Amino acid sequence: MKFTLSWLKDHLETDASVEEITETLTDLGLEVEGVSNPADRLKDFTLGYVKHAEKHPDADKLRVCKVDTDEGEMQIICGAPNAREGITVVVCKPGMYIPGLDITIGVGKIRGVESFGMMASERELELSDEHDGIIELPSGEVGDRFVDWLAQNAPAKVDPVIEIAITPNRPDALGVRGIARDLAARGLGTLKPLTIEPVEGGYDSPIKVAIAEDTLDGCPLFTGRLIRGVKNGPSPQWLQDRLSAIGLRPISALVDITNYFTFDQNRPLHVFDAAKVAGNLRVHRAAGDETLTALDEKDYTLSEGQMVISDDNGAESIAGIMGGAATGCTEDTTDVFLESAFWDHVQIATTGRALKINSDARYRFERGVDPEYTRDGLDHATRMILDLCGGEPSNVVTAGAVPDHARAYKLDPERVQSLVGMDIPESEQRQTLTRLGFRLEGNMAHVPSWRPDVMGEADLVEEVARIASLTKLEGKPLPRLTDGVPAPVMTPQQRRQQIARRTCASLGYNEVVSYTFIDKASAALFGGGDDATMLANPISSEMSHMRPALLPGLLQAAARNQARGFMDLALFEAGPAFHGGEPGEQHNLISGLLVGRTGPKDVHGASRAVDTFDAKADIEAVLAAIGAPAKVQILRGAQSWWHPGRHGKICLGPKKVLGVFGELHPKVLSEMGIKGSAVAFTIWPDEVPMPRKSGANRGALVQSDLQAVERDFAFVVTDDVEALTLVNAAAGADKVLIDDVRVFDEFIGGSLGEGSKSLAITVRLQPTDKTLTEKDIEAVSAKIVAKVTKATGGTLRG
Repeated sequence: MKFTLSWLKDHLETDASVEEITETLTDLGLEVEGVSNPADRLKDFTLGYVKHAEKHPDADKLRVCKVDTDEGEMQIICGAPNAREGITVVVCKPGMYIPGLDITIGVGKIRGVESFGMMASERELELSDEHDGIIELPSGEVGDRFVDWLAQNAPAKVDPVIEIAITPNRPDALGVRGIARDLAARGLGTLKPLTIEPVEGGYDSPIKVAIAEDTLDGCPLFTGRLIRGVKNGPSPQWLQDRLSAIGLRPISALVDITNYFTFDQNRPLHVFDAAKVAGNLRVHRAAGDETLTALDEKDYTLSEGQMVISDDNGAESIAGIMGGAATGCTEDTTDVFLESAFWDHVQIATTGRALKINSDARYRFERGVDPEYTRDGLDHATRMILDLCGGEPSNVVTAGAVPDHARAYKLDPERVQSLVGMDIPESEQRQTLTRLGFRLEGNMAHVPSWRPDVMGEADLVEEVARIASLTKLEGKPLPRLTDGVPAPVMTPQQRRQQIARRTCASLGYNEVVSYTFIDKASAALFGGGDDATMLANPISSEMSHMRPALLPGLLQAAARNQARGFMDLALFEAGPAFHGGEPGEQHNLISGLLVGRTGPKDVHGASRAVDTFDAKADIEAVLAAIGAPAKVQILRGAQSWWHPGRHGKICLGPKKVLGVFGELHPKVLSEMGIKGSAVAFTIWPDEVPMPRKSGANRGALVQSDLQAVERDFAFVVTDDVEALTLVNAAAGADKVLIDDVRVFDEFIGGSLGEGSKSLAITVRLQPTDKTLTEKDIEAVSAKIVAKVTKATGGTLRG
């Protein structure tokens, strides 16, 4: 949104400088994006008087001038045809920057004669394209600043242009008057009253207007009137200057008037050439496939349901967006039909996007205009047309009615303190809202029609705080809710996840933060990809489903790194995965991934491919860090994306799974584009039991003073028996005495023959109340043999 300082002062009585205005606008939430002040580039130039001018001795077209300046008489050589004695000129002294030439002028010699500066033309000072001669001023004293002379005699040429950014919730600031209202509410001036003089019509308009029944929701109000006998031509200079300053090309008086009100009052208008309108106007919805040539000289094909304005010949205007070329005004126009209507912002935005039309009218209607100013805007524009173009107005033609926008909210002075933290007296709050146009009845604030963004009590607080300035907000520490040491902020589960992340990082893993959305194919590899987790409106085909696990994201990250030459990776992620699409159908996971080798190539052969036991060591370290029990079971039977023979589930029982580790299935690695071996682990932190004691202190260290005893056993079993089955059976023989069981040897072949193997284990017995006797040891050994024999069908090796 652009406007000039003089335009702003049409609505705001103020002596504030441009700097004060721009600083205040940004503080009010209307961020200033730029200021173009022509006076800045002209501030150094002064007025001079040509006392004498004579022909250059060596050039017919050059003249040697003696010019009086504030620094005395200067000799300046000039080639302009109007350089002569007795004129007041603009002097550019050596060292000054000439914007139109993009040079810094200096002392020079022209054909052997020195020149101490120059006399400028309008183009050289970027005032216009005029360059046939130097500037001749009808008045002014030697030494006066040129910008001061322009401010008095041609203010439009030094009128600063301010550009502000408008957020979608502030459509009222799309008009200069709305900006002035905000500045006046801050106290930077006084808002001038807006006088609306109704224009009486002298006859009934021959052009009538009707709104189709199914279009009233999109156009609740349409007003218009015929003005006959107008004389269209160039608009006055002041109007052309204002439009040109904000980047609009002046076209004709009728068109310039509608553009003026678009920016002055945020009221888009349209004028039809009445002689080109066939019959009456009708606002309706397009049937589809109608074609209209708009004012931008482009053809648009309308879709079914889009709003149009038609006459007896068909569509003549894309409602609220752009008029048609067929009924546009020209210099020959003598009768016009002036339109001022109110359009639904959602339907205007939908049509504008579909047709890809960006017009000032669409920009404003889709953000919201003042519905109550619809008829007043028609009168205002009519008055200006009569003043500038003449003519006779008809009575107003009206279809529909002003939509009901009335609403009021309670003003609670205490909420400013509770919501914003500012202490503003109630009287100041009421004055602020009144200056912004709100009507107060008791504690109820009635919202003005031009503020569609105010939709609740909190918005009233925002307006009060915004005008008071949030820069006055003082930071204060929050009061303590309890005495003494405050309770922990993080929940036990959050604390547990934090510990797990730090442990993974200390083990050498790099943390990954991936999207919770993945493609259907990847989700299906990990048990997801069904309709329950499918997004209704995905941002891309690669993010169509909620992730069922963290491993897909880790594998995708590993594949991207491998494609760029990083083959050895250790990655982890902590976050939620989803087993459904409803609230609560999610679970927290901690997953790690090892790809490639354990280290760089080594002459001693220390580098090797990662294996299942690397993942096992890491998952055990993380589980220990988050407080998982030390005694667990490792079972088979994990999901299909794990290698069927090279993985393990860490459980507290058959149904209480804490985590899974092992190699990933080769098919999954191939589908995800992983090269080489890859092992991983996944932990369900919510399944890890919470400690019985919630205190921060540790319990007493339990250390037995009795000697532990170790016994070795070797069992002959068939080659399909897993070592884990044998270990679990031995450990369950006596859960009190048996402290640890581990495999230390495996023998295959030899005297055992085909289909058999020997597994040797060490069992550690730790007494707690008395030293074990040989009899006690023999009894436990017998239980171990019996338990293993029953579980595996093996025999004790002799």
